[in-house]
Parts: sequence; C-alpha cells; structure tokens
Amino acid sequence: MSPKVSKEHLEQRRAKIVEAATKVFIEHGYERTTMKHVMDAAEVSRGGLYQYFSNKEDLFEAILAEKLSSQVLETDELLKDTVESHWVLLLTRLFGEGQEPDDKMDPLAASNLEFFITGRNNPRRRSYAQERYSYALKLYANIIKAGQQSGEFSTKYSSEMIARSIIAFIDGLALDNAILPKEDIKLKEQSILFVEYLRLALEVRD
Repeated sequence: MSPKVSKEHLEQRRAKIVEAATKVFIEHGYERTTMKHVMDAAEVSRGGLYQYFSNKEDLFEAILAEKLSSQVLETDELLKDTVESHWVLLLTRLFGEGQEPDDKMDPLAASNLEFFITGRNNPRRRSYAQERYSYALKLYANIIKAGQQSGEFSTKYSSEMIARSIIAFIDGLALDNAILPKEDIKLKEQSILFVEYLRLALEVRD
C-alpha cells in the first residue's frame, strides 16, 4: 500500500513544476519547449509531471492563469478598502512596485505571443485568449472605474475603453519586442509617453 501524500506536499510539488516550467518557457520559447525540458528543470519523473499536466498547453495555460488571476483577486481586495491613490495602483499593475517605466519587458511576453498566434485557429486556444483578455480588461477597468467614482479620475472616457487601450499598447509592445531589435523599440520612451496619454485621458488629480 503506497503512503498517502499530503495536499500541501502536492501543491508544493506543483508549484515547483510551474516555477521550473516558467524558466524553461522564457529560455526556449513556447514552440521549442518540450515536456522533457520541464521534467529535467523541475527534477521530476515523467509520471510526476503528467500527474499534474497532461500536455504542454495545459502547463502554459496554468502559468498564465495563476499570474493574471492572482493580480485580479489582489486588486479586487485592495479596491474593497479605501485606496489612497488609484493612479499609483494603476501604475503598479502596469510597471510593478517601482511604478516607473523601464526597458524591461515581461520575460514571458515572447512565449505568450507564440502560444496565442500559433494557436489562433485552435478553438480551445481562442477561447482561452478571450478569457484571458476578459481578466486583463477587468483588472484595469476596475481600477479606473474606482478612481472615477472617487473623483480622482475624469469620467470623460469610459473605464472599459481606456482599459482596452492599455491592453492594446502592452500587446503591441510585446509583438515589437519579439520581432525587432531592442534598440529599435525604445520601450522605456514609449511607455513614458503612454503614461502621459493616460494622465491626460484620465485628467489625473494629484
């Protein structure tokens, strides 16, 4: 009779696999990554890996879902209380704790593009892309709407439309970053300019 494995242990092992897989996808990209790469990086057996994820697509979806859903949940919890500055919260979600644009792109951005573009005709992939877009839209729109309700932001433009513009900007930079030389993108400069566009559109009241 095989010994029982605690739920906590199973969750820790799954987290270890996800962490290792994230590094592998960053290094190799989505298309070139194999489950063998992940097995080696996570130091698990084939059975140990397939116990949690049936294929590479399941694994990559898990990585994307955990990152975005956690941000949405965390933001929703913050918005339940009094937020000192919705502008600062928006910048934090865009650029991290530093709240300042830099020349660094999300290291998974190129793999994200591969995943969605190569699977654009796959019904499952398209459905997941729509779900992911909805999560991102909710993330930004909820912050903006709360800022509008508090009087910190102007209501000149709808929160949803500004949120869509943010997603389009991020996705556009991700595409450029994947196919163009980094010096041609001017990531930091474009991001600084976009922040100014947002500030004007929202008429941010400091």
